[in-house]
Amino acid sequence: MTKRLNLLDEPWLPVRMVSGGVRELGLLALFEQASQVVALAETAPPSLMAQYRLLLAIMHRALSTQTPNWGQRELRHWYSQGFPTEVITTYLEAWRDRFWLFHPEHPFMQVAELATAPETCDKFKPWTQIDLASVSGNAPVVFNHSLDSAPGAISPSHAIRHLLGFLQCTPGGLVKVFRDADKAGPLANTAASLPLGETLAQTLLLGLHPASADGHEDLPCWERPALTVANLQAAAVLATGPNDRYTRQTRAVLFHSEEDGTIRWLRFAAGMGLEEYPHAPDPMASFREGSNGPVRLTFSEGRALWRDLPALLPDGGSRPAAILENATSLNKSLGKKQLRLLVAGLASDQAKLLRWRVEQLKLPLALLELPKATRAARQMLETAETLFGSLKGAAVQLIADTLPDSQQKDTRSRARTLFAAGPAAPLFFARAECALMATLTLIEQDADAAERQWQQVLKEAVLAAWEAQLTSLGGGANVWRANAKAQSRLWFAIRDQLTALNDTGEVQ
Repeated sequence: MTKRLNLLDEPWLPVRMVSGGVRELGLLALFEQASQVVALAETAPPSLMAQYRLLLAIMHRALSTQTPNWGQRELRHWYSQGFPTEVITTYLEAWRDRFWLFHPEHPFMQVAELATAPETCDKFKPWTQIDLASVSGNAPVVFNHSLDSAPGAISPSHAIRHLLGFLQCTPGGLVKVFRDADKAGPLANTAASLPLGETLAQTLLLGLHPASADGHEDLPCWERPALTVANLQAAAVLATGPNDRYTRQTRAVLFHSEEDGTIRWLRFAAGMGLEEYPHAPDPMASFREGSNGPVRLTFSEGRALWRDLPALLPDGGSRPAAILENATSLNKSLGKKQLRLLVAGLASDQAKLLRWRVEQLKLPLALLELPKATRAARQMLETAETLFGSLKGAAVQLIADTLPDSQQKDTRSRARTLFAAGPAAPLFFARAECALMATLTLIEQDADAAERQWQQVLKEAVLAAWEAQLTSLGGGANVWRANAKAQSRLWFAIRDQLTALNDTGEVQ
């Protein structure tokens, strides 16, 4: 394999410019124009987060090489006075030889030794092996009908973008080359958080992890020796830090170039497995409190991210992503009042991929730094979940009472299924979401007024949801008899849980 296609020069990263256009840039051009770029324009959530992590690892190593003890003062200077472009481009030029996509010894993010290892030299897999959205092997066909024996061709720029997302988000499972199975990628089954600025330059400064305090070097993969078969056969190892995590080669891959320069096939094997350490979690991963300890935040079916907002707030048993603390400190020192947040990733159940998603939030900075505001926000969201639980219980009773044998266990189960498929839950949470951010902003000014406003929103939402549930049942004498029994249960819950409205007479 000869040297070809250097990622420093070749346009391959999709970006949205300040002017509104979308284009592709190489790494040198991207960092030189970082202040004219709004954000990365990748559409696949796993690849989007992996590309940001690659940029953060490059920037961290460049700054650490030039200014080993940089901190908040330097970040404020770069944020307000100018992005450290020259430092980053100088670093990239020093490592130019490790950014060739095709290279006889050091192909970027790949393992050259797969070309000569007996287990892989003559064995090829379709490029869809590294595309989390494509069918491969015995995975079920949904929308994609590609054939492993006749894959279509893709460009090298698309191939490396797929590879980055795959290495970060691949679930653990069988590999059967060098090892029977392998560990998951660092962002597997994770809703990863990234603070956003107005430009890519600001986003990278907000998302940058701190300089290493103890002097050890947390190296990305291009600053390490090339992986060998012995490395791939070894046991999983802990990450030395974020740069290692952001560029960990969790699977061994080697692209095979066609005569026209496209890619159809690749060699594939177990990679350098990542062993997790509970006391040093991924900087972009948040954890909510679970019954058996912290549970990594992921995307659940039919559940909007704002309902899991407590996992992003300090205290209260949750563990927000470390990247949020750094961004909060920088925003506070710059006099900002809000923190824009991108949350993206892929949810899986063991090796089964379920869904991926990208969401954005605007959080008042007070929620992340003022304990009183944090507690008030937690209480508001807890009230919403508690009231929804009461709505669900009353609605399930309502539905069951309209069915034959309403007291039977199977009938109640069917009623729960009908409720889940009905309009009440989406309507309740949609109404609440519309008012959420305005209410959260009010907390810092007047927490009591914010609570009353939120509870009024919840009251209107739950009554609208109940009416929608009644309408969906179609009317008739049995529906109104069931409503007469179940509605009192709902009103009791409203009076019991929306206590801030009791004194004002708004709950009657």
